[in-house]
Amino acid sequence: MAESFATRVSRILVGSAHALFDRAETLLPEATMAQAIREIEQVAAEVRIDLGKAEAAKHLVMSQMAKLNTEHEKLSEQIDTALAEQRDDLAKSAIGRQADIEDLLPVLQKNLDEQTERGKELESYIVALLAKKRELDQTLIDYQASLNNPVVSTALQGGLERQTRVDDAESAFGRVLARQTGAMSLPGGLNQEAGKLKELADLHRNNRIAERLAALKAARGT
Repeated sequence: MAESFATRVSRILVGSAHALFDRAETLLPEATMAQAIREIEQVAAEVRIDLGKAEAAKHLVMSQMAKLNTEHEKLSEQIDTALAEQRDDLAKSAIGRQADIEDLLPVLQKNLDEQTERGKELESYIVALLAKKRELDQTLIDYQASLNNPVVSTALQGGLERQTRVDDAESAFGRVLARQTGAMSLPGGLNQEAGKLKELADLHRNNRIAERLAALKAARGT
């Protein structure tokens, strides 16, 4: 049975960067980390596709609800006309249609609420995945920088050996992702939309950072 997005994203987020350096990957840690980063990008792309579907579904439901509400209002006018003309038969038909609309609207509203909640959930997955990617990006940068410093490189190697013993029971993060996520790449036609969603996520994160910084400064009276 296919894993849910919640399960797949959780597996990615709980993965330890140190697990990238277990015995199987000790000789190719850089390639392993790069692969893990690519897998995160692929899963994030899948989440964006589902987010797009949820937004499209919301738009469809909202359009249908607006159409029904407009029809309901027009029927009220027609009922008044029918009653003025003493056409109870026409008035009853219009009232019956209004009753059908009134039965449909709560169902559509529930569907809209579900799609909205789904959209928020998927957005949170994207934000979390991008945060994990930034973490691994920095880990990769730090590792690459250490290779240019013989002293640090030697110390790092010793640290890796110790970490390998501590994390012996863990699987490498890259292998866990490759085996568990079953991720697919983002179709070319959605690249532009994916870029906009990433920009929105980055903007949201930057605003959060700015607001928290302002709050801390205000608390310190600076």
